[in-house]
Amino acid sequence: MTPTPTMTIRENYLRAVEYHYPQWIPCQISLAPILWNIYREDLETIVLEHPRLFPDYTPADRNFYDVMPLVHRAGEYYRDNWDCLWYTAQAGMEGQVVGHPLERWESLETYRMPDPLVADERERTPKNWEKAQREFDERKRQGKVAFGNAERLFDRLYFLRGFENLMMDFAEEPPELERLIGMLEDYEMRLVEKWLELGADVIGFHTDFGAQTGLMISPRSFRKYIKPMFMRLFQRCRQEGARVLLSSDGRLLEVVDDLIECGVSVHDPQLRANTLDGIVRAYKGKMFAMVDLDRQGFPFMSPQEIRQQVKEVVEAMALPEGGLGLIAAFYGADITLDKVAALCEAMEDYAF
Repeated sequence: MTPTPTMTIRENYLRAVEYHYPQWIPCQISLAPILWNIYREDLETIVLEHPRLFPDYTPADRNFYDVMPLVHRAGEYYRDNWDCLWYTAQAGMEGQVVGHPLERWESLETYRMPDPLVADERERTPKNWEKAQREFDERKRQGKVAFGNAERLFDRLYFLRGFENLMMDFAEEPPELERLIGMLEDYEMRLVEKWLELGADVIGFHTDFGAQTGLMISPRSFRKYIKPMFMRLFQRCRQEGARVLLSSDGRLLEVVDDLIECGVSVHDPQLRANTLDGIVRAYKGKMFAMVDLDRQGFPFMSPQEIRQQVKEVVEAMALPEGGLGLIAAFYGADITLDKVAALCEAMEDYAF
């Protein structure tokens, strides 16, 4: 039996981030649309049995089981508000950019980024900041964390340029690269200022720049071109008391100290890419690690192996002061319900 918590979700999370003795390890589980489409009420039953892991879930109109979001519809092309062309190959999985508006640097002269205060990456309807303020106020009233979404950083660059082009840019260092990064930083700073105005507890950025075995670019290139942008954006958040959540897949062990210097409060290191030993060495006692459990391994692991993985991460990383969170994503159609249930039970047993 776990003790009844006396802290709110918000207080516990912020204490964990700041190494100030939380009562439990913050946990998060992501379930892809394809899983809802396959398992429907059976998946909802599991979710409803674990309200501490899914505090924002309420039974909804069952039609959402059959409605794939635009970015998850197989065989469809669509163009986002940045003029990037996307294609989705497998239903229920986010697609990839196949058409890049800045594939040729000549296009930079006439290219215009969307207004961050009007529309996000994909939505065609204008942003409703008054509604966002009401939702922030209500979340805080309920004792929940107010998260602001500051969108993409490094991955935005290869969406715009194309991956091979961007890799060549870091090798050849044309002046347009620095100009494009400056334009992106200006866009992001306007968004950051708006979230700060609304009173965000945490401002999240998405910036995949790690591959399976190392960075996509050299540490030198990262420190020359990307780190200054990170520094200015993240320090602005920290100046106003907002914590910085940086979501970035891949192996980033070489630059964890740089991220800490920039002001990152929370990062989600992937277990398979960084290894448990690597995460312990680079993060433990230094920065809040929302350890991303092995989503690539889940289809091949038994429920008992999934449980063992949660146990090993908690035993290696947990401190009474905090600094550890757990996150897991079930994405593919090859995930069975017993694995989802096993992860939920393990998280509750070891995190609470």
